[in-house]
Amino acid sequence: MTRGPALTVVGATGGAGAVMLQILSQHADVWGEVRLVASARSAGRKLLVRGEECEVLALSEEALDGSDVVVFLVPADIAARWAPVAAAKGAVVVDSSAAFRMAADVPLVVPELNPHAVRMRPRGIVASPHASTLAMIVAIGALHAEFGLSELIVSTYQAVSGEGQAGVDALRRQISLVAGTGLGTSPGDVRRAVGDDLGPFAAPVALNVVPWAGDLADDGWSSQELGLRDELRKLLDLPRLPVAATCVRVPVVTTHSASVHARFETEVDVARAHEILATAPGVVLFDNPAVGEFPTPADVVGTDPTWVGRVRSSPDDPHVLELFVCGDNLRKGTALNAAHIAELAAREFTER
Repeated sequence: MTRGPALTVVGATGGAGAVMLQILSQHADVWGEVRLVASARSAGRKLLVRGEECEVLALSEEALDGSDVVVFLVPADIAARWAPVAAAKGAVVVDSSAAFRMAADVPLVVPELNPHAVRMRPRGIVASPHASTLAMIVAIGALHAEFGLSELIVSTYQAVSGEGQAGVDALRRQISLVAGTGLGTSPGDVRRAVGDDLGPFAAPVALNVVPWAGDLADDGWSSQELGLRDELRKLLDLPRLPVAATCVRVPVVTTHSASVHARFETEVDVARAHEILATAPGVVLFDNPAVGEFPTPADVVGTDPTWVGRVRSSPDDPHVLELFVCGDNLRKGTALNAAHIAELAAREFTER
């Protein structure tokens, strides 16, 4: 029996890494050796993957030797340093961070949308989009193929796990401080109860929403808002597409949501949009408000697809559709897309 290509997962002990190990155990096994890599402080831990214990190695050049495919589930600064090292050793690199997404010589890939781009990687690196982009792009791409997208206005409702374990810890701590109280009825009462330790957020996230995600960019925009715009343009090959995004943190542990206002070149029909979305790969249409059927993070968390509901035409513009989408930001938004890209790369080794 021919062994499959060797896979290395860098960032195996993080939140997205844990989901990746689940996916490796659930998907058809196309891999030979699977190597788990993390920071030095996690080295020596043993994690279960494909039913077997695997010891975590510290990130180093030696840990990357002999890899055919390397998946990076780490912050951008770490990926920027180590992804080129892995590529120089001959591996196909799949990076989930922002380090290479907008590089002209690095393809940005969503397998349901542009699987062919995996093979066009002059630097040996393939980038995976941000979780907010992945929450909506499969649905938007399917509608674009039919109607021709001409403008997007998006408000995201992003889970705290988008800020890693620190975000989850901050929300849970704040919930413990406000639970069972009458807080949320006077200016500043929640902030006073929570105190100065806000974690990675600019304001309390319990009993609140925070209209900010990312770093400060030009003209008051955040880096995530501009990144969403740039990624959508690149993925859809629409370099001048008007996109306006507002990114908001909400008191949800896992699963990003978005309210989408999409304008198209042709007039749109809700019934036809339903047909497209119902048959689009990676999409679940869940849209019957009359009986309370629409996606919510609490129902979508832990699932693979993008869930779409509240699909309706604009009463003022026959070219516009409004819709609401949800996608698990650790699964659909990070690990699953990276796993699918890696599996596409694995096929190249079996074809040799």
